[in-house]
Amino acid sequence: MEYITVREAAEKWNISLRLAQKLCIEGRIPGAQKFGSTWAIPAGADRPEDLRRKKKESNSSPPVQAAPVEALTMMPLMNTPFRPGQCRAAVEAMADGPQKDIARAEYYYFSAQAERAAQATEPYLASPDLGLRLSACWIYGYANLTTGQIRQARRALETVQRTLAESGGLSPQLRAAVSFVADGAAVLLHLPLPDGMPSTREFLPLLPPGLRAFALYVQAHALYLQEDYAKSAGMVEAALAMGAENYPIPAIYLHLAAVMDYMRLRQMPQAQSHLLAAWALARPDDLIEGFGEHHGLMGGMLESAFKESRPEDLRRILDVTYRFSWGWRRIHNPDTGHDVADNLTTTEFSVAMLTAQGWTGREIAAHMNISPNTVKRHLAEIKKKLDISDRRELKQYMLH
Repeated sequence: MEYITVREAAEKWNISLRLAQKLCIEGRIPGAQKFGSTWAIPAGADRPEDLRRKKKESNSSPPVQAAPVEALTMMPLMNTPFRPGQCRAAVEAMADGPQKDIARAEYYYFSAQAERAAQATEPYLASPDLGLRLSACWIYGYANLTTGQIRQARRALETVQRTLAESGGLSPQLRAAVSFVADGAAVLLHLPLPDGMPSTREFLPLLPPGLRAFALYVQAHALYLQEDYAKSAGMVEAALAMGAENYPIPAIYLHLAAVMDYMRLRQMPQAQSHLLAAWALARPDDLIEGFGEHHGLMGGMLESAFKESRPEDLRRILDVTYRFSWGWRRIHNPDTGHDVADNLTTTEFSVAMLTAQGWTGREIAAHMNISPNTVKRHLAEIKKKLDISDRRELKQYMLH
């Protein structure tokens, strides 16, 4: 698809540059994409209807039904740029109403307050507004993994799949919103994609910029699961370079995906750099949920970076890990038949992951700032808990 600049669109439509920019910001130009501080507009896009003229004509003309805008209500905090430390202020600055309620629930979830997130979203699980309903189901589903309410989590995630199956008659924008949530719900649980999923190329351009950034994280995560670590890391780097860093919540998750990739590629300086970049975005607002969710996939990087310098932060993150991973396995393991280990400590799990990836005991010890003998003790305990005799058998119990 060919794109033109905002200035070129303004000249083409005979409107002011300021109005053309406003139309982009309001989401009234289908397919318009933001890259950093600039917009790219599909070359074939038609000039949006003048709402001021429409208002003047409304007294003498039958009312015209507005185009659906539910997709714009999706995950409002995720789609909000804010400076680190201003997350709660960004939520409180929103107009009172359902979107602010969902944004507050997002803040609760990403700051590891799962119980409050579930409570805040429950009233919107049956909302007639599709964007609000999908947002609520996604947050409610994942929050209930952490609280151990697996039946409620399944119910919410199944609603997302059912909505996707029934989305054939929706507008492209709304179908993109459904696809975004269904894709994320499946990939982040390491489950097969549901039937009827459109390709990423179909729905990605229709998402607003913050959601698009998170969708790219989901795609990078999917590439990681396919063991295409270099391509996954490249996607993350490109997304961050093109403005995703302006949206702290997606940016945190993108950086954490990069940590996973660079750990697999054994590029330790790059992995640590991305971990510290994620922490710089998360720490001022206490957005620690993502760190707990990704602990097992980051191969001991949290312990390596935080054990000595941030022991209390590490303790809190590991608490998130224990709670989230317990619920995560209650859906992932029975649905895939993959028996991810459920009885290891977080340190044992990190040692097991690295061992399964081919790291030697000395390499693990140097990385995790522990002695080789401590690694040996952990491996002995791991084998005992998993009832295995050979380290080569570990892989079947690890995340992948």
